[in-house]
Amino acid sequence: MARIAGIDLPNKHADIALTYIFGIGRTSARQICEKTGVNPESRISDLSTEEVNELRKLIENDYKVEGRLRSEMALNIKRLMDIGCYRGLRHRKGLPVRGQRTKTNARTRKGKAKTVAKKKK
Repeated sequence: MARIAGIDLPNKHADIALTYIFGIGRTSARQICEKTGVNPESRISDLSTEEVNELRKLIENDYKVEGRLRSEMALNIKRLMDIGCYRGLRHRKGLPVRGQRTKTNARTRKGKAKTVAKKKK
């Protein structure tokens, strides 16, 4: 089992297995295989140690993945919150950031529904 960027890659095709690393999607995985000369259809267990080392070296040098990427994303959100822009306020309140409706839906961001009692007249 190959270990790249602190992730144990499953024994799947190389281009699919690389997507288990946070920050690498299908397109990036195919580009990585192309740059290193690894056949994207070959399974991870069939790769030689040299090929795995090439993959590891390319990912470490050219891509922000896992911890570095997560921390950068957290810092970007923190910056928005610190400057007090609209997106930052939405993050702070735990509401949708990108203009979605909130009268209905938005339960993922808002959390479980809290029932509000009706006022007596």
